Amino acid sequence: MKFSHISDTHLGQIRSKKARMQDTDDAFREAIGKSIEEKVDFVIFSGDIFDKSRPPNDAVLLVMEQLMLLKKNGIQSYFVLGQHDSPKTEQNAILWLYSMTGVAHYLGDGKPVKFKDVLLIGSDHRDEGNDLDELLEKFKVFDSVAKEHDGHKILVLHQGLNDVHDFAGELNVDDLPKKFTYYAIGDIHKNFEKRYPSLGGPLVYPGSIEISSTEGIKETSKGFYIVDISSEEAIPKWIELDLRPRFEMEVDVNELHEKVEDLISKINPLRRPLVKLTVLNVKEMNDIRIDIERLQEHVLELSYDTKTDDEQYRLIMDDSGNIDDDFKRLATENVGPELAKLAFEKLYPLLNEDKHEIKEIIINYFEDFKAGNKK
Repeated sequence: MKFSHISDTHLGQIRSKKARMQDTDDAFREAIGKSIEEKVDFVIFSGDIFDKSRPPNDAVLLVMEQLMLLKKNGIQSYFVLGQHDSPKTEQNAILWLYSMTGVAHYLGDGKPVKFKDVLLIGSDHRDEGNDLDELLEKFKVFDSVAKEHDGHKILVLHQGLNDVHDFAGELNVDDLPKKFTYYAIGDIHKNFEKRYPSLGGPLVYPGSIEISSTEGIKETSKGFYIVDISSEEAIPKWIELDLRPRFEMEVDVNELHEKVEDLISKINPLRRPLVKLTVLNVKEMNDIRIDIERLQEHVLELSYDTKTDDEQYRLIMDDSGNIDDDFKRLATENVGPELAKLAFEKLYPLLNEDKHEIKEIIINYFEDFKAGNKK
């Protein structure tokens, strides 16, 4: 017996280009198609299937289409909700789509479900505070239920773990129930797989199936896991998806023209890549303008910046307009996790209606900070 573990698909997220929205849809279709090819018995979606709790119609129809395709092939689907697709009211498209139509089974309420001799228990994403405390109490119940089950036991969550990601700030591995043979988790966008001595089986994050709109362009693999549970041990196998090419390049200004021409010669015009370019030792922007403009004509998205030897700090931004992750990283590195957490969880959301104004204020203060450190 085997199953697929897919997470953080973020379907329906707003992109600057329609082709990037199509990339996410294609990655989702590919993950479902490979699951069918591998003849898995069921699929687990560990949260953030949609990017918002009120997804656009196209995204809803795509998910319904793919879930029905799984069901047509005799494959069951199970899911929990992440913080992005958690419903604000009961009248929400996601719960109705999955549960009421019978194409998927909801695990987010913590009620145990069985697929043949496999026990599945899950919980939707929980925020810090009382909500998270309630989840920790639920974990004790989950462990008692798992202890009484002889077959495989799968825990499905959408939570960040400090042991996996420094900025997750929600739970630690030691907080999790101990009696499960597989921990199917979502939220962190990079795939991760590890066996901890305190847990009964592997802890796995598939990561997102595509680079999200909040992430910069980077060379990274995306995919999901197919997990073999034919024996007593759960054995995850990473399945990489065939995504649009992406390149990270750091070149000296004197080599820029040659490197740009070389990259252009390798580009398939039917699948234009995403490129992140850093140009070193630039004295005047006019020195690189022609090569940048030429490269922009051949790629789908280009994020570029310059760097000189005397720069102590750099701000790297593309044209996406979503800079939350970069600012959180910079804040944590420069003022520490406690102040950064206060700023982003308490202050920043209150001012978040005009991000362009916030961006200018932060950049101005950051430039003053740089100038002060150079004195």
